[in-house]
Amino acid sequence: MRAGPSSRWSPPERAVRPTGTARGSLPVPRSSAIVRGLGVDWVSSEGAGPDLELMAGVQGVPDAGDLTADTIVRRRVDRPQTGWRSALYTASRGLLNPGVGPDEHAQRDQVQRIRRPLGSAHQVGVTSINGGVGKTTVAACVGLVLAEHRGDRVVALDASPNAGTLADRLTGDTSTTVRDMLGKIESLASLADVSRYTSLAGRLQVLASEQDPAMSEGLDRAEYERVCEVLRRFYNVVITDSGSGLVHSAVGGTLALADSLVIVGSPTADGASRANKTLDWLVVHGHAERVADAVLVLTCDRASKHVDTERVRRHFEARCRVVVEVPFDPHLATGARIELGRIRPATLDAFRTIAAHLADRFDATPVGVGPEMVALDPA
Repeated sequence: MRAGPSSRWSPPERAVRPTGTARGSLPVPRSSAIVRGLGVDWVSSEGAGPDLELMAGVQGVPDAGDLTADTIVRRRVDRPQTGWRSALYTASRGLLNPGVGPDEHAQRDQVQRIRRPLGSAHQVGVTSINGGVGKTTVAACVGLVLAEHRGDRVVALDASPNAGTLADRLTGDTSTTVRDMLGKIESLASLADVSRYTSLAGRLQVLASEQDPAMSEGLDRAEYERVCEVLRRFYNVVITDSGSGLVHSAVGGTLALADSLVIVGSPTADGASRANKTLDWLVVHGHAERVADAVLVLTCDRASKHVDTERVRRHFEARCRVVVEVPFDPHLATGARIELGRIRPATLDAFRTIAAHLADRFDATPVGVGPEMVALDPA
């Protein structure tokens, strides 16, 4: 029998089996919602979702707050990077992982401290009353460590009045010096302008001292302060190797502008005595607070078993914030260009420790870095 024009055939509606329902089981009406997996099936009467009130009333149902990344994600044990732990991990192809040891944890803590946020430029002065105690080496290595582990700009300035060797130890490039920069200082309006007078050691910018023996004087205080004013505009950390002695003019500027002070000595009879006289000189000249907050570094290049190093250390710990011993290192002892990768682990750890103590004093309060740096004096 032929259907009339007003009636049209359509296929019967196929039943849709809800997701998760096994074949042969009764389908759940579309107007309802079902929750499975907790031992009981709840079907809400309004079809808007599970009956939360009913679920909350059943004992043993875990709270939704338990489903966090900290509770449900399996934590992978950190891969050790140094020592026997790293060797075991590598030899077993990762099957045996003893985890990170205490020394490596301490190193990671140091790096975390070094990366402390810095809201305004911070100046570090490295000084000693006499030469030959490793002051330039300390300034160079601390600068390299800070630059390696921080993401901002770090510059090392050689303010020595006597053809300082900071650039020689770091880059070997003394073709442009701080004197050249002073001659064009009024035209320095950008980081690119300043970078024309610096050389690069890794991520550390280096500004060399004057090398011409015909020059009768090094930087005076006014010149040093003008240079630092420019450097603070474009760099976050400024490290000054002040040169030997405490009476030349630039030292006054170093002490006046430094936010942190590093005093270098050695654990020998003459080295400890000179370091102590350095502290006395600073106290007499009105810098007692800087002495109390200073980082005192004992370089052990000439250490002797006949010297009571522990007693020397205790003496300076009573006068300064912290004392750090830098062990002898054959690479540094050559006096050649410094490469962090060739320094012994114990020596490198000492320089990280110094950098971490300096970074503990970094102020995270934003003041401004760059051409837009605001004046600290509201007047």
